[in-house]
Amino acid sequence: MPNRLAQETSPYLLQHADNPVDWYPWGEEALTSARRQDKPILLSIGYSSCHWCHVMAHESFEDAEVAQAMNTHFINIKVDREERPDLDQIYQLAHQMLAQRGGGWPLTMFLTPQQIPFFSGTYFPKQPRYQMPGFLDLLPRIAAFYTSHKNEISEQNAQMLAAFDATMPSNNGHGTQLALAPLDNAARELAAGFDPVWGGFGKEPKFPRPTELDFCLRYATAGGMVRVGEMALFTLEKMQQGGIYDQLGGGFCRYSVDARWAIPHFEKMLYDNGPLLGLYADAYALTGAPRLRQVCEETVGWLVREMRDAAGGFYSALDADSEHEEGKFYVWTPEAAQALLTPEEYAVLAPHYGLDGPPNFEAKHWHFVIAKPLETVADSLSISIESAQQALTSARAKLFSARENRVRPGRDDKVLTSWNALMIKGLARAARAFDKPEWAQLAQQAVDFIHDRLWQNERLLASYKDGQAKLNAYLDDYAFLLDALLELLQTEFRAQDLAFAQDLAERLLAQFEDPAQGGFYFTSHDHEQLIHRPKPGPDQATPSGNGVAVCALQRLGHMLGETRYLDAAQRALTLFYPAISNQPSGYTTLLIGLKENLSPPDIAVIRGPAPALAPWRAALASIYLPHAVTLYLPNATTGLPASLAKPETPQVNAWVCHGVTCLPAVTTPEALIALCKGAQGD
Repeated sequence: MPNRLAQETSPYLLQHADNPVDWYPWGEEALTSARRQDKPILLSIGYSSCHWCHVMAHESFEDAEVAQAMNTHFINIKVDREERPDLDQIYQLAHQMLAQRGGGWPLTMFLTPQQIPFFSGTYFPKQPRYQMPGFLDLLPRIAAFYTSHKNEISEQNAQMLAAFDATMPSNNGHGTQLALAPLDNAARELAAGFDPVWGGFGKEPKFPRPTELDFCLRYATAGGMVRVGEMALFTLEKMQQGGIYDQLGGGFCRYSVDARWAIPHFEKMLYDNGPLLGLYADAYALTGAPRLRQVCEETVGWLVREMRDAAGGFYSALDADSEHEEGKFYVWTPEAAQALLTPEEYAVLAPHYGLDGPPNFEAKHWHFVIAKPLETVADSLSISIESAQQALTSARAKLFSARENRVRPGRDDKVLTSWNALMIKGLARAARAFDKPEWAQLAQQAVDFIHDRLWQNERLLASYKDGQAKLNAYLDDYAFLLDALLELLQTEFRAQDLAFAQDLAERLLAQFEDPAQGGFYFTSHDHEQLIHRPKPGPDQATPSGNGVAVCALQRLGHMLGETRYLDAAQRALTLFYPAISNQPSGYTTLLIGLKENLSPPDIAVIRGPAPALAPWRAALASIYLPHAVTLYLPNATTGLPASLAKPETPQVNAWVCHGVTCLPAVTTPEALIALCKGAQGD
């Protein structure tokens, strides 16, 4: 019989609805049962595209013997970490405290009925192996420990709550003078960890880390070390040549298991692809390299083909596995590829993607990487580069078509507000860079989806699936969406988007800010009370919610002349400044906010007859100006706030304000670009 998870909408929770485990979703029913029965809670946190979550499910949660032990000794709660990032943050941090090492998924926590953890782990095999205890042996031992060591657990709980408190940012010297020094120190730290051979930072496994790459491009453009910008461009180049990028279908996988970006963990996440789309568009604006444009076009193609709801929202993720094998959908053998291609096509494709070398995946399959540049392949075959490109294009189309007939990886089709916001921002940036109004329309339709379905009673909800919007939204939902709207307004101005941005900013201040100490909590003031309420500052797989809130509130504050937004951003920067100074490379989004606090962005209002704006758009699209906010407002635009309501003119005029200094109007794109370029190095 299905368990309680059958009533949920999360694809991850529904994957466990037929387990013999007596699962509860997180909620008052489970917590009350634990308290009433004085049973410890077994909390399992994962997500639908997690490979090792699937492994543990098959080994243990689908096993009747394991389920009986779980049901006998525990109240069992299953959580989708993508729906409940608040719980995931708390218990990942608790695991680090208990185990003295990093966490991951599946996360397996044992809690008191008061929700405080006393033992933790990640993946456990059913029987002992990998130098790990067997889950079946562990369960009765933990239950017995809970019963017989209540005093020790109580003492540990008090210590843990104190440790949680100690993780909160603090700045006892509220008169801290903000300075640019942490930016230079962050650049040096990133340079020290840079891999000069393959790009990226650190050793395997390698993650894309788009927030750091974004910082590097901005830092170098603003007059910092040129090498730092070159590091970012080199990393983007190496990633698009590797297997972390889907060479046939577009889009990026979550991370590479090796230093060379060759073999990914094959799941594809929306939250990676949105920021990477924007970064590759920025890199194209800087370099004009055709391959960067191709990456963006293919990534948007993947997004529309596989990740878009018919109503305009974007789905969350694709699994790494299909037919119970990781990567099976993506990998090839030379024989399978050769059977689909002409000899001429295979002669180009094989050396280009490495099929003429040894297998690179599990010693028996080939995952495509760009092993040899097309120019080198053409030279070796004594054919023109045009002929080689034609053969490759034809070969790729045939293999892609054949791959479409394979059993697909599972798809998590819930729509998350925060992850959609990251993609909306990436689409908006790419639409400007490549003059793709249809991409801007995709972004606008996603905004409308969120506004229509996830904005209820002047509040955001976090998740949508099967016609149901649910869960009180988090800091990331508000901050990321506000930031995305500000990006989209620069691509195609809509008055309703500006009004929505103002509503979000007001909610950020009313529901998330700590006006006394500064900064923004991850959960709203009226959120369910949990054992800890974090104020996240460092960047993780996604940007810091506090960092994005600072950047967005400052930009909106300068656009509208609203000092309350600027003051809230200032309080947050002051709170986090000691932490930023101690470990600057961990706070790159807050560093971007710090830079714009000390040197405010240029707000450029470009107004005139609608047809005459096109040359201005084209001129600015090819220039990387991260320090500027450019708003194109045709003469017919109505409902503008006073700060943006510049006079209508028969020719295009651009008004630029730099902080509190407004400059005379300029009448050519070249003059506007010169103003903005001059300011971004301040």
